[in-house]
Amino acid sequence: MAQQSLQDLIRLAAAGIHDGFTNYNNNYRRITQRARHRFEQRDWAGARRDLAERIELYDKSVQRTLGALRGMLDAHIDDLGIWRAIRVLYWSRVDDVPDGEFSKTFFNSVYRDVLRSLDIDPTQVSDTADVVSPEQPQRHPARQHNYINWYSVQDIVARILGDFRFDNRYVDFDGDVAFVVAGIQRVVADAGELDEAVRRIEVMQDIFYQTSRAFVVGQLFWADQSCPFVLAFENREDGVRVEAVLTNPDDVSVLFGFTRSYFMCDVEPVEGAVDFIKSMLPRKPLDELYTILGRARQGKTERARSFYRHLADCEDHFVHAPGDRGLVMLVFTLPSYDLVFKVIRDNFGHPKNVSHDEVKKKYKFVFNHDRAGRLIDTQEFRNIEFPLHKFAPELIEEMLSSTSHTVRIDGDQLVIDHLYSERRLTPLNLFLQDYEREQARLALLDYGQAIKDLAMTNIFPGDLLLKNFGVSRHGRVIFYDYDELTLVTDCEFREVPEALYPEDELRAESWFYVSARDIFPEEFMRFIAVEPRLREAFLDAHGDLLTADYWRSIKRLHLENRAPEVAPYYRLGARRDAVDPGQGEA
Repeated sequence: MAQQSLQDLIRLAAAGIHDGFTNYNNNYRRITQRARHRFEQRDWAGARRDLAERIELYDKSVQRTLGALRGMLDAHIDDLGIWRAIRVLYWSRVDDVPDGEFSKTFFNSVYRDVLRSLDIDPTQVSDTADVVSPEQPQRHPARQHNYINWYSVQDIVARILGDFRFDNRYVDFDGDVAFVVAGIQRVVADAGELDEAVRRIEVMQDIFYQTSRAFVVGQLFWADQSCPFVLAFENREDGVRVEAVLTNPDDVSVLFGFTRSYFMCDVEPVEGAVDFIKSMLPRKPLDELYTILGRARQGKTERARSFYRHLADCEDHFVHAPGDRGLVMLVFTLPSYDLVFKVIRDNFGHPKNVSHDEVKKKYKFVFNHDRAGRLIDTQEFRNIEFPLHKFAPELIEEMLSSTSHTVRIDGDQLVIDHLYSERRLTPLNLFLQDYEREQARLALLDYGQAIKDLAMTNIFPGDLLLKNFGVSRHGRVIFYDYDELTLVTDCEFREVPEALYPEDELRAESWFYVSARDIFPEEFMRFIAVEPRLREAFLDAHGDLLTADYWRSIKRLHLENRAPEVAPYYRLGARRDAVDPGQGEA
């Protein structure tokens, strides 16, 4: 092929990949833009379908782009020299455009799929290749409104609620204004007279939707201080109202956290929205913000980028993660970094009877399901490399013996073909041992609430052992062991039959028939090994969990499509209706 023709082919391929990214982004926005209509029509089932469709869109878009490239490049599809030239050209064109980093992530996804299809050495197609940028890329701001306080706080709140109207009427506009003003008053109470203290409220132009709620996201500025300012709207049968005013950074951090379902929000550019939220939640990792905004692949890139930068400078070593060793997963961590890494073991110990494929399906299920603030978001990586010298010797020994189908040594690198990464939590069983009694009591009560919240999303954890739950820095109990997870509607909740003979109760195995779907809630307390006072507190608050009637009632709600949503906030001062602080988000 002539040099000019080859150059044209390189340009055509680079443009084709960018067209693929543009088409993906347009389709992503088209799905996202349905969210307002779903909210106004109270079409929650449609909203769930949209979220699932949008999650699947990225991989489908990569495959469509790859198909087009095969037609363009033909015999040159496996020419790595041409691919290097395509990459150089692509990078030079998107370096300083809005969301250019996400465009590069899309390019890398296409490129890695090309190499995998050619059976190239897996270490050349790692999910973490090309993620460490030499310098901070240019960022572009998000669209926003500034509401300056010229007259009164009541005036600017009324303007905000007036500008962010829905097709549905407000149930009580004046009442909503008063409720929001009262929320602001609680925050600025120590700064003097309200109307003089508050300077402005800055909000993003785009509305955030999550399951059945809508959110206006911004910041409140008063005196020389600022804090998050988030209004949560619910659409009831009689109309829209403000359900909560969130100004506590911890509450807002959890709303944008790693246990919530992704937002539907048509933000452009995404990086601007990320930077806006990051400015009011400085401790929040970038990867979590990209992910919760629905850009999970860019979140994955940012997670790898941040981690490898840290790994290059830290002095500690990978070790086994705190907690009991799992039968299905080998879990390790870097003590100085807030992640754990999970590798599926070659063989599972008794009594586990799931397969490797079933475990992966459970993780994929969680990726697509409403996590209700109780299931941890997990990033999946393939062909990832770590410096061998960064691993403790005993960890290397176990990895090579119990995960040898997945882990190998290649020179000075330890290569893992497949792993999951997620935020590190304190295992609940260790938390109950190490913390003061009152903190332990609250954590155990939240463990019970976590089980109830999961049940409301049609999830039964399967294995209720305390070690399978963790505690976040907000004191929130999260479930993270998915290999036995199942749907409530797939279970049969039964009472334990009375023994016909006294010796029946002494038998090691049941004296009655038990199917794979049978669950006996009255046996749950054997999973909860705690001191008597904690046990009593748990039973007082959550004794209904130990009854088959409770679980059958939850199952019936799901079968009749009447299960209530788990609210993403819980503080008494934030929410319109007082709720038990053991409920909701953390």
